[in-house]
Amino acid sequence: MTAIAKKLDEKLTRWAPETAKKVERLVAEIIDLADHDALDLARSREVEQEVLDIIDEPKAG
Repeated sequence: MTAIAKKLDEKLTRWAPETAKKVERLVAEIIDLADHDALDLARSREVEQEVLDIIDEPKAG
């Protein structure tokens, strides 16, 4: 097992159950993207949320 896998395994048992489930879903998504050689196509959720926030901002003028 790699160091990152060991760290993740350790952390999943320490985090709140909701946090652990969210992390597991995100890691599963990353694994799926990597399996399909599509990591470069994935958009950051943070960037996507920023764009949605900009679209939702009231328009000036």
